[in-house]
Amino acid sequence: MGKTTVLQSVTDELSVRGFKVGGMMTREVRREGTRIGFEIEDLGTRRKGWLAHVNQPHGPQVGKYRVNLRDLEEVGAKAILDAITQADIIIIDEIGPMEMFSASFKDSVAKAINGQKTVLGTIHYRATGPFITAIKERKDVEIIEVTLRNRNELPEAIGEEVMRMVKRS
Repeated sequence: MGKTTVLQSVTDELSVRGFKVGGMMTREVRREGTRIGFEIEDLGTRRKGWLAHVNQPHGPQVGKYRVNLRDLEEVGAKAILDAITQADIIIIDEIGPMEMFSASFKDSVAKAINGQKTVLGTIHYRATGPFITAIKERKDVEIIEVTLRNRNELPEAIGEEVMRMVKRS
């Protein structure tokens, strides 16, 4: 539906406006039109790794992909922890079924959302379980569904709201 595209647009706009944005972004990787996996990037260092890949030799399996726990923890979870101390706004893209295999990732997410900084993230719509339910049920969490109808307007609306939130804190 475009969750990552919306989040990337908001992240870019916040950066242009002078906010230090940190955390992690996940992007699908295609080769010859076929999705082969998902890359993760540390927004602070630009370090990249594989979240999951069709040819990943080991790790938990989700559909046709195997999760790369080492990169998820060394790039993704570390990026979130670094953002807690170094960024104005913490980005977490995404909290989904693949990421739930890592206790380290869940711990870094918990530290971020229990901290004092604004966290902007995505949750996969099919993601379930106690950890994700606990996030969704927090009183300080606002869930916005990305749809074909709203995805073009969301970056500006979310960006403005986040800037207001950060200026208040």
